[in-house]
Amino acid sequence: MNFTHIFSLLFILLLFVTANGYKILGIFPTMAKSHFIVGSSLMKGLVDKGHEVTVISAFPQSTPLKNWRDIPTPAIVEKTKILIDNVAQKTNPWSFEVIMNLSEMGVWFAEIMLYEPAVQQLLHSNETFDLIILEIFANEAHLGFAAKFNAPIVGISAFGANIWNSDMVGNPSPPSYIPNHFVQLTDHMNLFERIKNLFVVIFERIYNDLIYLPKQKYLYETMFPGDEKPDFYELRKNVSLILLNNHFSVSFPRPLVPNMIEVGGMHIHRERKPLPNDIKEFLDEAIDGAIYFSMGSVVKSNTLPIKKLEDILRVFGSLKQRILWKWEDEELPGKSDNILIRNWFPQDDVLSHPNIKLFITHGGLLSTIEAIYHGVPILGVPVYGDQFWNTLRAEKAGLGLSVPLEDLTRENLDDAIKRILNSSIFKIKAKEVSKIYKDQPLTPLETAIFWVEYVARHKGAVHLKSGGQELSFIEYHNLDVWAIILMAFFIPLCLVQMCLRSICRKICRKNKKEEVSQKKPKKSKKQKEN
Repeated sequence: MNFTHIFSLLFILLLFVTANGYKILGIFPTMAKSHFIVGSSLMKGLVDKGHEVTVISAFPQSTPLKNWRDIPTPAIVEKTKILIDNVAQKTNPWSFEVIMNLSEMGVWFAEIMLYEPAVQQLLHSNETFDLIILEIFANEAHLGFAAKFNAPIVGISAFGANIWNSDMVGNPSPPSYIPNHFVQLTDHMNLFERIKNLFVVIFERIYNDLIYLPKQKYLYETMFPGDEKPDFYELRKNVSLILLNNHFSVSFPRPLVPNMIEVGGMHIHRERKPLPNDIKEFLDEAIDGAIYFSMGSVVKSNTLPIKKLEDILRVFGSLKQRILWKWEDEELPGKSDNILIRNWFPQDDVLSHPNIKLFITHGGLLSTIEAIYHGVPILGVPVYGDQFWNTLRAEKAGLGLSVPLEDLTRENLDDAIKRILNSSIFKIKAKEVSKIYKDQPLTPLETAIFWVEYVARHKGAVHLKSGGQELSFIEYHNLDVWAIILMAFFIPLCLVQMCLRSICRKICRKNKKEEVSQKKPKKSKKQKEN
């Protein structure tokens, strides 16, 4: 075979690979960088597989990537800065308030993104896509992208299974053992807890159907071009697949329909990256071990209440362990010598260091999964949303403890840290759960890529959809059937009751007539003749 033949063969193979690549639109509407980390991991994996991606997000790539096009949405970051800075000031709100706030926030994010000029330009273009990957976070209006580009949708949730995504694929969520995300309960509830969970579930359902979804419907109908758009509620039933940033080893097991797939931890590096020299040296020399402290990408440590910052600094200063603290300013007043601050740490790689003995975290799902993957005990300091639920699950699994920010004092923090560091139980349990989590046939990213390509290959994979995906809430829960059964039972009962009452009335009238007849004096013979 000469050089010409080899070149021709390589060229044909190149054309074959290119022809089998899909053109994919990724939409990530939130300003939470942790959410985007999940989505971007999938999009980068798809690029590596030869697909061409367009990504709408607030976090464009700093270094251009081949086959990756960014459509940035800077307005989301600008308009939500004040909101984010105030998150840590209000902790542990009641469940109903969290449900309403997150829903309203989602509508707001969805609207801001749709008003971006670059997004509107895309919506009014003639571009085509084979598939759309959409982060599902209180943004059902964005399902309009599927209508615009006539492409199947794969949803991705950094938040786990919830009402927003479960409804789209008809996934069962029995409130008897599936706790609502915003209630601090486990999958083993007593009677009182089941009542509490049911009330929250009912409230969320009513609020979702009567207030929240109509707002998303209005946004969809007004912001997407075209006079003859598909019905909003029918469009919600057309989602082909949901990818969950979750895994049964790090959460409570629950039923899942075939087109809801767990891929929790697909953002974790399977090959370790070298740490920056200063961080590596700081950790290598930590003879007594080190603690990593981060409040995530949304809550800023420098916005914590002053009293709580003072308590944290005093506790850290009294420890013999070294502390890596994600701190968003150049200076930290009162910092002791055993503390190293950085605006951002390569968290995944830091947690893999053998000298890390404890991870103090806000309890975000990404952070929780990373800690479990690396077998590091957790001290949760939840602030908002599902963080309370995530840290509760870790505590119940024996991986660590939880001290909500609202209850954080010098004494509580010091006690929790020393309990974890001075007991080998937490480390042993963390390693056990890590072993269970890692025991998977494919990596989460490989699983996610397989199913994305599967949906694209099979033009939406309609065969994956369950019948429950087509039903309304009333039909799904057989409420109409139960209504008929109750009517079939009560109507004859009511008829029997009416008959008995009628008979009783007749008997009563007859008895009254007889009583009146008996009481009435009889006429004498003489009176009759007269």
